[in-house]
Amino acid sequence: MFKPMLAMLLLGGLAINGSSAISQVNQQPGGVDNQVLTGQDYQRAEKFLGYNLNQYVDRAEVRPNWVGNGRQFWYRVLTAKGSEYIFVDAEKGTRAPAFDQQKLASQLTAKTGAQIDPDNLPFWTIQYSDDLKSFVFGYKGHFWKFDVKKNILSAGQQADGIETDRKHGPLRKQAKEPGVISPDKTKEVFIRDYNLWVRSLVDGKETQLTTDGIKNFGYSTDNAGWVHSNRAVVTWSPDSKKVATYKQDERNVNDMYLVSTNVGAPRLESWKYELPGDTAIFKIHRCIVYVDQPKVVMLDVPADPRRSTLSDNISSDGKMNDIEWSKDASKLVFVSTSRDHKIEKVRMADAATGAIREIFQETVPTQFESGWDAINWRYVSESDEIIWFSERDNYGHLYLYDAKTGQLKNKITAGDYIVTDLKKIDTRERKLYFMAVGLEKGNPYFAQLCVIGMDGKGFKVLTPEMGNHRISLSPDGNYFVDAYSQPDIPPVTLLRSLDGKKTVKLEAANVDRLKAIGWKPIIPVTVKAADGKTDLYGLLYLPTNLDPQKKYPIIDYIYPGPQGGSVGGWSFTPSRNDNQSLAELGFIVIQLEGSSNPNRTKSFHDMSYGHMATNTLPDQIAAIRQLAKERPYIDTNKVGIWGHSGGGFATAAALFKYPDFFKVGIAESGNHDNRNYEADWGERYNGLVQNSDYAAQANELYAGQLKGKLLLAHGLADDNVPPSNTMLVVEALEKAGKDFDLIVFPNSRHGYGQYSTYMMRRRWDYFVKNLMGKTPPKEFTINYHPDPRH
Repeated sequence: MFKPMLAMLLLGGLAINGSSAISQVNQQPGGVDNQVLTGQDYQRAEKFLGYNLNQYVDRAEVRPNWVGNGRQFWYRVLTAKGSEYIFVDAEKGTRAPAFDQQKLASQLTAKTGAQIDPDNLPFWTIQYSDDLKSFVFGYKGHFWKFDVKKNILSAGQQADGIETDRKHGPLRKQAKEPGVISPDKTKEVFIRDYNLWVRSLVDGKETQLTTDGIKNFGYSTDNAGWVHSNRAVVTWSPDSKKVATYKQDERNVNDMYLVSTNVGAPRLESWKYELPGDTAIFKIHRCIVYVDQPKVVMLDVPADPRRSTLSDNISSDGKMNDIEWSKDASKLVFVSTSRDHKIEKVRMADAATGAIREIFQETVPTQFESGWDAINWRYVSESDEIIWFSERDNYGHLYLYDAKTGQLKNKITAGDYIVTDLKKIDTRERKLYFMAVGLEKGNPYFAQLCVIGMDGKGFKVLTPEMGNHRISLSPDGNYFVDAYSQPDIPPVTLLRSLDGKKTVKLEAANVDRLKAIGWKPIIPVTVKAADGKTDLYGLLYLPTNLDPQKKYPIIDYIYPGPQGGSVGGWSFTPSRNDNQSLAELGFIVIQLEGSSNPNRTKSFHDMSYGHMATNTLPDQIAAIRQLAKERPYIDTNKVGIWGHSGGGFATAAALFKYPDFFKVGIAESGNHDNRNYEADWGERYNGLVQNSDYAAQANELYAGQLKGKLLLAHGLADDNVPPSNTMLVVEALEKAGKDFDLIVFPNSRHGYGQYSTYMMRRRWDYFVKNLMGKTPPKEFTINYHPDPRH
């Protein structure tokens, strides 16, 4: 469903760092007048945002860039002084400086006249030669070459505004139509005028591949309603000679409209957008397009709904999901998903003729998913077998099928854990390598890398350390980089061999500088769900200057999913959204993974199936009450809640349905009536409209029950959750004679873009004024500062 807004995540410390130091950490908010918060109080809170905190975390992130034969890589790691470039030979098990940064800096200073600091080199990425003796980097509009062995720097070709494919062809300008590059990197396919074209990356020649594409019935169309672009959606064959794709029929699908706000005539934006219950939905006519000698082979199968076994889109970064080519590219195995995600049909197509053979199907009573982190079914052409993911025993496990007969051969994985990401298949040894959650005591969301034979024997955990493991496999699949951490414990990064014989410590994050400025780790908590039995897990944020003798209002940050949850990732980060900043203003903040969030059992995930408006709210209430008993400084008479997108839906529902518990809420960009949000998501988790009472779940029906303070916000150019969702609630509140507050962003999309910090400040103000009962500083400005190490 809804993707977290990028700007908020960046401010939350998942990607962007900053330069401000935290000061006056022992100061109580409130200034001289304890009924007024000052600009200094807000400045202090701002310093707990990610872009300010990340700069004090050293050696925390390793992003391997594999080079050479796929068994070497380099990475750039941030340190207290700046950054270091490290080169690792996985085969030899060695780690060393990638090059002499001092010598490179000295020569670059001499050649450009700029003063270059060796600890803060003016580039982030390098590109090694095939023999690994030199690398290229870009600086001031030119490519520069540095000989690693001889320590000699030389200037190269002008580099402004161009890309390079080092192995295949000359430098080229970025094309207007985004292309999907072939496995051999010699060509790319793209859409032009509703048809598929191919462009050579060697000589730039363009060839039209299809001719019958028309408006609203074109090839490889990337339009799922809530996401739409001009990129092609295809899956290349291994031999780079053809692509699996489709011709998308959206001719009779309803239109969605947005109108710009500007001086003069407004601009109308319209595109196809299917809603739950619509008679006409996106249909894909599957086909194979030959690239070298253009021809189209339509598959002999009825048009499928545009559905996937993963989340709610058939496209991932331009690649078509649920497609597996045979190794010789003669056959195509794919999965057809029914409109309501209850029926999955596994089929095989002859790439030459388009003839279809049905292999098997699985039918479920609620909704089928092949995983959450990745699609976890595969076609193994060497043995003509299918590895299938299913939750038929209440846990997400792998099964082995015979692709010839469609018969189940054996269950591969078993036990009280869940397979989340099938990483590698070793067809020679007949072993599978996969990520799984639920194996560690204490937190069922911590992921570990495991191995098992395709016969279901030889199960072993390859990453036994406690924590959430993030894995990056080498191109040859024999090594992996493993970073493990916990929400309150910084990461350790190791290089490991899949056979378990080699382990090299790469980095151990250091947070001493972070602690020195007053930062304290968040607190993982475990509580019981509303049923009083099921364990739920979350994170608690306390003011760093907490006085346990005082009472603090509590704010519930909520994202109900059900395709995700409030916490999201369980790895370490010094700051998540603005949760700690709100805590520094004088609140307690909680994030909780509730019932019906994923990565637990099937029954757990289905707890709210058909009743999405439950929104995990009973669990949130139960958790806050339990925490208040354990921590008397939590004031359950002052409970606030906020969320974005699905969290906006949940927030308004909380204020309307539990008005005596939730006193203040901020609902941002909420899908308040799922009849007004895209069909695939609603029909997946709520069922078809004829089987589920969508109307009874709509927030506007309960607006008259509002007692507390509610702030609604929405971008009027939101092409994910149409702004009509919030306007329906606005109208209902007005009809009911209720007071409420509203912020609109006239030309903003789902995440508010440049106005995300404005929304953050208004959020702080709203809770300070209405939940804390104090006066916020007037029009405080949150200023993003980049990490000086970048």
